[in-house]
Amino acid sequence: MARRGLTPDEAARISGAVALAERGTSGEIRCVLADDVDPMRSALIACALALAAPAIALLFGVQPQTLADTFIGWSAAHGLTPTDAAASALQAYVVLQTTVLVLALAIVFSPLPRWLTPTAWRKAAVDRAAAAQFEALGLVHTRDRTGVLLYVSLRHRRAEVLADEGIYAKAPHQVWDEVIALLTEPLRRGETADGFVAAVERIGAILAAHLPPRADDPNELPDAPVTTR
Repeated sequence: MARRGLTPDEAARISGAVALAERGTSGEIRCVLADDVDPMRSALIACALALAAPAIALLFGVQPQTLADTFIGWSAAHGLTPTDAAASALQAYVVLQTTVLVLALAIVFSPLPRWLTPTAWRKAAVDRAAAAQFEALGLVHTRDRTGVLLYVSLRHRRAEVLADEGIYAKAPHQVWDEVIALLTEPLRRGETADGFVAAVERIGAILAAHLPPRADDPNELPDAPVTTR
Protein backbone atom coordinates (compact mmCIF):
# COMPACT_ATOMS: atom_id res chain seq x y z
CA MET A 1 0.00 0.00 0.00
CA ALA A 2 1.35 3.40 -0.94
CA ARG A 3 2.16 5.55 2.05
CA ARG A 4 1.08 9.13 2.28
CA GLY A 5 2.97 12.14 0.98
CA LEU A 6 6.42 12.70 -0.48
CA THR A 7 9.59 13.46 1.42
CA PRO A 8 11.71 16.41 0.24
CA ASP A 9 14.26 13.96 -1.19
CA GLU A 10 11.56 12.08 -3.09
CA ALA A 11 10.11 15.32 -4.47
CA ALA A 12 13.62 16.32 -5.59
CA ARG A 13 14.08 12.97 -7.36
CA ILE A 14 10.85 13.43 -9.27
CA SER A 15 11.73 17.02 -10.18
CA GLY A 16 15.09 15.86 -11.48
CA ALA A 17 13.49 13.12 -13.57
CA VAL A 18 11.03 15.60 -15.09
CA ALA A 19 13.79 18.10 -15.88
CA LEU A 20 15.92 15.40 -17.52
CA ALA A 21 13.01 14.01 -19.55
CA GLU A 22 12.03 17.46 -20.82
CA ARG A 23 15.52 18.14 -22.18
CA GLY A 24 14.82 15.77 -25.05
CA THR A 25 11.36 17.03 -25.96
CA SER A 26 9.18 20.07 -26.43
CA GLY A 27 6.55 18.43 -24.20
CA GLU A 28 5.78 19.38 -20.60
CA ILE A 29 5.29 16.87 -17.77
CA ARG A 30 3.59 17.44 -14.42
CA CYS A 31 3.19 14.96 -11.56
CA VAL A 32 0.39 15.17 -8.99
CA LEU A 33 0.00 13.07 -5.85
CA ALA A 34 -3.48 13.32 -4.36
CA ASP A 35 -2.78 12.50 -0.73
CA ASP A 36 -4.82 10.13 1.38
CA VAL A 37 -7.70 11.01 3.70
CA ASP A 38 -7.48 14.55 5.08
CA PRO A 39 -6.99 13.98 8.86
CA MET A 40 -8.69 17.23 9.87
CA ARG A 41 -11.68 16.69 7.59
CA SER A 42 -12.09 13.12 8.76
CA ALA A 43 -11.87 14.13 12.42
CA LEU A 44 -14.49 16.83 11.89
CA ILE A 45 -16.82 14.32 10.25
CA ALA A 46 -16.40 11.95 13.18
CA CYS A 47 -17.03 14.73 15.72
CA ALA A 48 -20.13 15.88 13.85
CA LEU A 49 -21.53 12.36 13.87
CA ALA A 50 -20.85 12.02 17.59
CA LEU A 51 -22.50 15.34 18.41
CA ALA A 52 -25.54 14.48 16.31
CA ALA A 53 -26.01 10.96 17.67
CA PRO A 54 -28.17 11.81 20.75
CA ALA A 55 -30.36 14.21 18.76
CA ILE A 56 -30.85 11.58 16.07
CA ALA A 57 -31.77 9.02 18.73
CA LEU A 58 -34.37 11.37 20.21
CA LEU A 59 -35.70 12.21 16.75
CA PHE A 60 -36.43 8.53 16.20
CA GLY A 61 -38.30 8.31 19.50
CA VAL A 62 -35.61 6.85 21.75
CA GLN A 63 -36.28 8.09 25.28
CA PRO A 64 -33.48 9.37 27.54
CA GLN A 65 -34.21 6.62 30.09
CA THR A 66 -33.86 4.02 27.34
CA LEU A 67 -30.45 5.44 26.48
CA ALA A 68 -29.48 5.34 30.14
CA ASP A 69 -30.61 1.73 30.50
CA THR A 70 -28.73 0.80 27.32
CA PHE A 71 -25.44 2.55 27.95
CA ILE A 72 -25.04 2.75 31.73
CA GLY A 73 -27.03 -0.23 33.00
CA TRP A 74 -30.31 -0.92 34.81
CA SER A 75 -31.87 1.59 37.18
CA ALA A 76 -35.00 1.83 39.30
CA ALA A 77 -37.11 4.38 37.48
CA HIS A 78 -39.50 5.03 40.38
CA GLY A 79 -36.58 5.82 42.68
CA LEU A 80 -35.02 8.51 40.51
CA THR A 81 -35.49 12.18 41.30
CA PRO A 82 -35.69 14.60 38.32
CA THR A 83 -32.08 15.58 39.02
CA ASP A 84 -30.99 11.94 39.06
CA ALA A 85 -32.88 11.29 35.83
CA ALA A 86 -31.23 14.23 34.11
CA ALA A 87 -27.79 13.13 35.28
CA SER A 88 -28.47 9.59 34.13
CA ALA A 89 -29.59 10.81 30.69
CA LEU A 90 -26.54 13.07 30.43
CA GLN A 91 -24.24 10.17 31.25
CA ALA A 92 -25.96 8.11 28.58
CA TYR A 93 -25.50 10.91 26.02
CA VAL A 94 -21.80 11.17 26.84
CA VAL A 95 -21.30 7.42 26.53
CA LEU A 96 -23.26 7.36 23.27
CA GLN A 97 -21.28 10.26 21.81
CA THR A 98 -17.97 8.71 22.83
CA THR A 99 -18.95 5.37 21.32
CA VAL A 100 -20.03 6.98 18.05
CA LEU A 101 -16.87 9.12 17.94
CA VAL A 102 -14.56 6.12 18.38
CA LEU A 103 -16.42 4.07 15.78
CA ALA A 104 -16.56 6.96 13.29
CA LEU A 105 -12.83 7.67 13.63
CA ALA A 106 -12.07 3.98 13.17
CA ILE A 107 -14.14 3.91 10.00
CA VAL A 108 -13.00 7.14 8.31
CA PHE A 109 -9.32 6.30 8.86
CA SER A 110 -9.72 2.74 7.57
CA PRO A 111 -9.97 1.38 4.00
CA LEU A 112 -13.66 0.66 4.58
CA PRO A 113 -15.01 3.79 2.79
CA ARG A 114 -12.97 2.86 -0.28
CA TRP A 115 -14.11 -0.76 -0.19
CA LEU A 116 -17.74 0.33 0.00
CA THR A 117 -17.42 2.78 -2.91
CA PRO A 118 -18.20 1.20 -6.31
CA THR A 119 -15.23 1.03 -8.67
CA ALA A 120 -17.06 3.11 -11.29
CA TRP A 121 -17.61 5.90 -8.76
CA ARG A 122 -13.96 5.90 -7.71
CA LYS A 123 -12.83 5.96 -11.34
CA ALA A 124 -15.17 8.86 -12.13
CA ALA A 125 -13.91 10.79 -9.10
CA VAL A 126 -10.27 10.33 -10.13
CA ASP A 127 -11.06 11.23 -13.75
CA ARG A 128 -12.67 14.50 -12.63
CA ALA A 129 -9.85 15.34 -10.24
CA ALA A 130 -7.16 14.62 -12.84
CA ALA A 131 -8.92 16.74 -15.46
CA ALA A 132 -9.24 19.59 -12.96
CA GLN A 133 -5.53 19.41 -12.15
CA PHE A 134 -4.63 19.28 -15.85
CA GLU A 135 -6.29 22.65 -16.27
CA ALA A 136 -5.28 24.15 -12.93
CA LEU A 137 -1.58 23.42 -13.49
CA GLY A 138 -1.57 25.11 -16.92
CA LEU A 139 -1.09 22.01 -19.04
CA VAL A 140 -3.90 23.15 -21.34
CA HIS A 141 -1.99 26.34 -22.08
CA THR A 142 1.32 24.99 -23.36
CA ARG A 143 2.34 26.47 -26.70
CA ASP A 144 1.93 23.33 -28.79
CA ARG A 145 -0.63 21.56 -26.57
CA THR A 146 1.99 19.02 -25.51
CA GLY A 147 1.33 18.68 -21.79
CA VAL A 148 1.25 15.33 -19.97
CA LEU A 149 -0.11 14.78 -16.46
CA LEU A 150 0.66 11.87 -14.15
CA TYR A 151 -2.02 11.78 -11.47
CA VAL A 152 -2.05 9.40 -8.51
CA SER A 153 -4.89 9.18 -5.98
CA LEU A 154 -3.82 7.36 -2.83
CA ARG A 155 -7.33 7.53 -1.40
CA HIS A 156 -8.86 5.69 -4.35
CA ARG A 157 -5.74 3.66 -5.23
CA ARG A 158 -5.92 4.77 -8.85
CA ALA A 159 -3.55 6.41 -11.33
CA GLU A 160 -4.26 8.38 -14.50
CA VAL A 161 -2.14 9.72 -17.33
CA LEU A 162 -3.58 12.58 -19.37
CA ALA A 163 -1.95 13.87 -22.53
CA ASP A 164 -3.03 16.94 -24.49
CA GLU A 165 -4.22 16.80 -28.08
CA GLY A 166 -0.82 17.76 -29.47
CA ILE A 167 0.57 14.48 -28.12
CA TYR A 168 -2.41 12.22 -28.76
CA ALA A 169 -2.23 13.24 -32.40
CA LYS A 170 1.31 11.83 -32.67
CA ALA A 171 2.01 9.21 -30.00
CA PRO A 172 0.30 5.78 -30.20
CA HIS A 173 -2.39 5.39 -27.57
CA GLN A 174 -1.13 1.99 -26.39
CA VAL A 175 2.11 3.46 -25.03
CA TRP A 176 0.18 5.06 -22.19
CA ASP A 177 -0.68 1.60 -20.87
CA GLU A 178 3.06 1.05 -20.45
CA VAL A 179 3.32 4.31 -18.52
CA ILE A 180 0.51 3.33 -16.15
CA ALA A 181 2.11 -0.08 -15.54
CA LEU A 182 5.45 1.52 -14.70
CA LEU A 183 3.70 3.96 -12.37
CA THR A 184 1.46 1.57 -10.48
CA GLU A 185 3.78 -1.38 -9.92
CA PRO A 186 6.05 0.50 -7.48
CA LEU A 187 3.00 2.14 -5.91
CA ARG A 188 1.76 -1.29 -4.85
CA ARG A 189 4.99 -1.69 -2.89
CA GLY A 190 4.67 1.75 -1.32
CA GLU A 191 7.46 3.19 -3.52
CA THR A 192 5.65 6.32 -4.70
CA ALA A 193 8.68 8.23 -5.94
CA ASP A 194 10.02 5.20 -7.83
CA GLY A 195 6.71 4.91 -9.66
CA PHE A 196 6.70 8.54 -10.70
CA VAL A 197 10.35 8.45 -11.80
CA ALA A 198 9.89 5.30 -13.90
CA ALA A 199 6.76 6.70 -15.55
CA VAL A 200 8.39 10.07 -16.23
CA GLU A 201 11.39 8.39 -17.86
CA ARG A 202 9.09 6.42 -20.17
CA ILE A 203 7.08 9.53 -21.01
CA GLY A 204 10.32 11.34 -21.80
CA ALA A 205 11.26 8.62 -24.28
CA ILE A 206 7.79 8.71 -25.87
CA LEU A 207 7.83 12.49 -26.22
CA ALA A 208 11.39 12.57 -27.53
CA ALA A 209 10.43 10.16 -30.33
CA HIS A 210 7.45 12.22 -31.44
CA LEU A 211 8.06 15.75 -30.18
CA PRO A 212 11.74 16.66 -30.29
CA PRO A 213 12.79 19.91 -28.61
CA ARG A 214 12.74 23.19 -30.50
CA ALA A 215 15.65 25.58 -30.67
CA ASP A 216 13.60 28.18 -28.80
CA ASP A 217 11.88 25.73 -26.46
CA PRO A 218 11.49 27.19 -22.95
CA ASN A 219 10.59 25.26 -19.82
CA GLU A 220 6.96 26.39 -19.72
CA LEU A 221 5.91 24.77 -16.45
CA PRO A 222 7.55 23.91 -13.09
CA ASP A 223 9.16 20.49 -12.75
CA ALA A 224 8.31 19.93 -9.07
CA PRO A 225 5.56 17.45 -8.18
CA VAL A 226 2.38 18.76 -6.63
CA THR A 227 0.74 17.23 -3.57
CA THR A 228 -2.97 17.86 -3.16
CA ARG A 229 -6.04 16.28 -1.56
